[in-house]
Amino acid sequence: MPLVSMKEMLIQAKENKYAVGQFNINNLEFTQAILQAAQEENSPVILGVSEGAARYMGGFKLVVTMVKELMDEYKVTVPVAIHLDHGSSLEKCVQAIHAGFTSVMIDGSHHPLKENIELTKRVVEVAHAVGVSVEAELGRIGGQEDDIIADIESAYYAIPSECDQLVRETGVDCFAPALGSVHGPYKGEPNLGFDRMKEVMELTGVPLVLHGGTGIPTKDIQKAIMFGSAKINVNTESQISATKAVREVLAAKPNEYDPRKFLAPAREAIKNTVKGKMREFGSSGRAQVEQKEKSLI
Repeated sequence: MPLVSMKEMLIQAKENKYAVGQFNINNLEFTQAILQAAQEENSPVILGVSEGAARYMGGFKLVVTMVKELMDEYKVTVPVAIHLDHGSSLEKCVQAIHAGFTSVMIDGSHHPLKENIELTKRVVEVAHAVGVSVEAELGRIGGQEDDIIADIESAYYAIPSECDQLVRETGVDCFAPALGSVHGPYKGEPNLGFDRMKEVMELTGVPLVLHGGTGIPTKDIQKAIMFGSAKINVNTESQISATKAVREVLAAKPNEYDPRKFLAPAREAIKNTVKGKMREFGSSGRAQVEQKEKSLI
């Protein structure tokens, strides 16, 4: 099955009150694990790729080739989107699109609203011309995502009226308002702004995106989904489970030097983490339903 835009999968998720997980790929093992989990769970999936991870793996084109070849090898039949996470510029988004990415995020959240809108509009014009979906962000999400760092203290909630303006004027396919989630591990209990989330959902009408999905209690995940969050991003939890598995192998066998002997358990740990998240988000078993609904349109 070819890579797809995430637009349709998120519309269906929002309408049917579940969320599709974006699981970031950091190397070969992450990619293998996430694709295997999606196929075994019969779940649509979004593969998130940060600019830093793409550089580490050899560039946008290599990442797309790796994903396609693995999908062919594993006979993947579920919908898969490959998404540029926190794209820093129009140029980077265009590079990703030319390499074969089916979705991009332009993160103009550090700009004033007017500049964010202008930048996002330019990305939407380019992406939509070739069937690529676009995500935008407003407000500042705390924590660290790849090379992007925002102090928790400097993070701020998006203003609903500004969210409405950005979505209306840009035509983005999904939208990430900063509403209290953070990248990386939480210190204490997450404090999501559900009242604003509900207001943003009602004003914009587009699928919302919840960044920083690691560590959010299930009850809050379910509430966020009810308030329009159709895409939930997870990376830290997969990284933690993979690292834990590696440490356990090396602690038991300190003289082990074959990377396959500790990366294979790490891959299995990632897969189990992802499968658990897919079940929590309600996307397990939804791939066939999505494809059937699409065939009826």
